[in-house]
Formats: sequence, structure tokens, C-alpha cells
Amino acid sequence: MASTKFMSAPVCFIETDGDGLLCVRKEAKDILDSIREPVVVVSIVGLYRTGKSYLMNRLAGQQSGFALGSTIESKTKGIWMWCVPHPSKAGHTLVLLDTEGLGDIDKGDAKHDTWIFCLALLLSSTLVYNSLGVIDSMALEKLHYVTELREHIRVKSVRDNKDDSTQFMNVFPAFVWTVRDFTLELIKDDEPITSDAYLEGALKLKNGSSPQIEQYNLPRRCLQKFFAVRKCFVFPRPAGTKDMRRMEQLTEADLDQEFLQEAKHFCKYIYSCSESKTLMEGRTVSGPVLGSLAEVYVEAIRRGNVPCLENAVVSLAQIHNVQAVDEALQTYRTEILSLIQIPVDPKQLSNIHESAEKKAIAVFMSTSFNDMEHIYQRELAEKIQKEYEDFCVQNKEASVSECQTVLLCVFDPLENALRDGSYLKPGGYRQFRDTLAKLAEEYRSQAHSLIMSEEVLSKYWEEKENSGMIILAADESLTEAQHQQEVASLQKDFLEQKQKGLEEQNQLQHQMLCDMQRTHDENVKQLMERMEKEQERTRQDNVRVMDAKLKEKEALLQQGFQQEASRLQMEINNLRSQRSRGGSSCSIS
Repeated sequence: MASTKFMSAPVCFIETDGDGLLCVRKEAKDILDSIREPVVVVSIVGLYRTGKSYLMNRLAGQQSGFALGSTIESKTKGIWMWCVPHPSKAGHTLVLLDTEGLGDIDKGDAKHDTWIFCLALLLSSTLVYNSLGVIDSMALEKLHYVTELREHIRVKSVRDNKDDSTQFMNVFPAFVWTVRDFTLELIKDDEPITSDAYLEGALKLKNGSSPQIEQYNLPRRCLQKFFAVRKCFVFPRPAGTKDMRRMEQLTEADLDQEFLQEAKHFCKYIYSCSESKTLMEGRTVSGPVLGSLAEVYVEAIRRGNVPCLENAVVSLAQIHNVQAVDEALQTYRTEILSLIQIPVDPKQLSNIHESAEKKAIAVFMSTSFNDMEHIYQRELAEKIQKEYEDFCVQNKEASVSECQTVLLCVFDPLENALRDGSYLKPGGYRQFRDTLAKLAEEYRSQAHSLIMSEEVLSKYWEEKENSGMIILAADESLTEAQHQQEVASLQKDFLEQKQKGLEEQNQLQHQMLCDMQRTHDENVKQLMERMEKEQERTRQDNVRVMDAKLKEKEALLQQGFQQEASRLQMEINNLRSQRSRGGSSCSIS
């Protein structure tokens, strides 16, 4: 059910209202609500006037879009959003979030900057931090927001005294540092190094326990402990000072070729390596979930609370699961009504039901969120079954009505003869019996395609049993023995017809039971497919965190931090233990 809304330009996603509080713009939320496929969310943050918007326009494949500005005034306010079809991942939408510049002296609100940074981090699957010059102590000090994350973000609703860095690493996005106007050569000890090695070298810790050293190590430790994936790109100056003021008008021929080459590498990395946005335990985020997630976080901030991922997941489940049931049920109804014209053969109705149900369950799976106990999925199954039973009843009633119309037409001569008393004469019984049998075959030939035809005929014959007995009693041409024989034969014929009606009902009941089992099987099948995807994503996240911890431990050992390396080894052992105990089970009763 992908329906990415085309956006020709960005829109404001999160802004400041008249009371100075953050709020989510309805226009942006409506756009996200139209995107039912998974989203890859890339946010960019950094000091104002560092060229963040230009990079985001490149990711959107456009020369302009996010406002660049050419003066010392910060152009972007709040968080702006641009949704575009993902260039390389079919069935995904790329959501670009451009944030207002941090540290704007005219704004002078450090707390506001912190919340913008936290929101960009919480909503993204890749967080790009943009800075100028070089990665040094001053640049890391300006990235003080990472040192405050524990005070402004919670993963669990109840915080214990244990080191929660692994929890953060599990749910935080990949971290990409883009260094603009970089003029140094990437050389260390007379050997060329990569930009990634340059970043990791800048994050090396100092030995010691003085306050100065602790202050030096703090932002570096936070980047290492919170972000399992770290990547760096260094950009030379794109053009001369005068040309920089009109970046939106410059063609690629006007730009520095080394800058263009790095920009292409940056875009290629983001397109290929940025994962779809997930929440705890690998739950994939779609457009509507992303919009609701933003509202939940912003509402927590407005109330003066700390955004909590665990609480957000609970809130999202409440918001989206009721909606998922409603949308799936509406899909089922629309699909069935577009395909059937009752009365219809039960097998055809069953096939239409199967097709409509698959689509409805697929809608539920793509819209629902964190239905761990399968409460809402069972509710949907029950409602679909009730809808199907109602359609079956309507189909039976419509078929009965048509059968009765055919029956009245076919048996009209018999009814006229009964009213005239034409059979109340010697030999009249055999005439009645032959006419009844002949008209029954004619009725069957006309109503053979309609369900309930035998049931309707059975009830008609039952109504005529007394008439037959009266005619038989009045027929003086029969001997007593023949009379007894005809009574037994008449009752036998009536019982056989009644049995045909019951068999018809049993077939319909059997079809209903088969459909119910098929419904259960389809629910389990689609649930298992989603759970397998979530488990695989969780496994990938665990591997990513494990690899990051192992690299961190190796770096600590090389730098002489034996005690910290030992503590980290305990974390690694705990992660391995959790992974060996992992696995989920599925049951829908």
C-alpha cells in the first residue's frame, strides 16, 4: 500500500508556536500519513551557516529546495521535511529533515537547540552532523549536545543505575560527520589515511583522571558509546567566496571538482547504507508512524517531560492499532463489494473473500504497530469473519428470493390444478405425483446455479405433503395395498428431498469452516513473515552494536584503558548471552 505523496519542495515539519513551544505542522503530518511504506530518515544538524541545506538538496537530487541563504542570518527555522522516492531502495521513501542552525546568537536559546538536536536524533535512521574546518577539541566542544543525551532522552521508562549506553546504541541512528571547507591533507605519520580514520583518531581518549582530561574525554566517550556506526566525509570549499553567495544558481561546472566528488560519495553512502527507520526490537517505521512519533516526542517536550522511546512505542500502539483495524476492515469491505454481485456461487464468494482478506491483512500488517499480544490482529480476524458471515447470509437470502421466484413460476400449473380440485378424482393422485416430479426437474434445471435451490424445493414439498395425502385418500381407483404403497413412496420422496436440502446446508457450513481455517492460516503466515523481518533487523542491530563494542574495546586496550576495557568485555559477554537466548514465538488462538 505504498502511496508516497510527491513533494515538489520541502515543508515545515516542526516549528515554534506563538507560545514559544514546539509543535508538529498538520500539513507535514498529512503528507506522512499518505506514505504507507517504510521510511529512511536522514536528519542533518550543526551550527548555523555551515551549509547543511545544500547537502540535503543534493540528497533530494535537486539544485534547490531547502533554503540556503547567503547572509549571516540563519534561514532554516525549526525542522523542515522533504519526502522523495528512495533512489535505490524500491518500496521505501527517503525522508530528509533539515534543522535550524544550532548556536544562532540572535536566537540565544540553548534549550531550544538541545531539543532540536534530540528530535533530529530520535526521528532519524542516519544523523548527519555538519561542521566547518577541522575535527578538533573546539569542534567536539561545540557538539556538547551528545554529552547531554542521558538527561534529555530515555530508552526505558524506568532507569536503573546500570550503564545504559548499550540501550542507546541499539536505538540511535548511524552518525555521519561532514566536515566542510576542509583544507588539511589526510596524512598521518607520512601515510595517507581515510576520513573515517581521521574521525576515529580525533575521538582517541587521554589517560588520566583530572577534571580537564575528563572534560576532554566526555564528548569522545559519548560518540563512541552512543553511535555504533560512525562515518566521516571531508569537503573542500565548493567555490570562491563570491560564488558561495549564489550556490543555488551554480552549475556543477562552477563547483570545485573535489567537492563534487566527495558530495557524490556522500550521497552514494547515504542511499546505500542508511537503513529504514526502526524502533525497539526492529519494528519498522512507516510514514504515519513517523508522524505520530514526532507528535508524541513533541508533546512530551511541551509538557516538560523527557522523551522516552519505550513510552512512545506504547503510545504509537494505542494510536495506530485501532486505526489499522479500521483501515483493514474498510479495505476488505471495499474489495468484496467491488467484486461480487449477489447471489453468487459460494465457492466464488469464498475466493473473493480470500483475496479481499489477504489485502486487508496486508494493510493491517503495514499499519499496525507493536501488537505483541496479537489482540488487534485477532479483533480484525473476528470482524472480517463477521463481515463474511453477513455477506454469506445476504447471499443466501438473495438466492432464496430468486429460487422462490423461479419456483412460483415453474409450479404455477400445479397450484392452479390444486385450487381447481383437478386431482380429486380417480387416477388423480398419479397425475399429481407425476406433475410434481416433472415440475421439480424443470425447477432444478432453471435454478441449478443458485444455492439454496434444494432447500427451497424441500420446503415447498413439505408444504405439499398434506395436499398429496388428501389427493391420495380421495383416489378411489387405488386398492388398499396400492394406497399403502403410495403413502410409503410419498413419504420416502419427501424425506429424500429433505435430505438434499440438509446436504446443501452442510456443504455451505463446511465451506465456512474451511474459510475460517484459511483465515487463521493467512494471519499466522503474514504475522510470521513480519516477525521474521523484525527479528532479522534486531539481529543486524545486535551485530552492529557488538562490532562497535569490540572495536571500542580494542581501542581502549591500545590506549591503555585496561579497567574500562574489562568493563566493556562484561557488556560484550552480556550481549552475547542475550543473543543466545533470543528468539520469539508466535501464536494466534
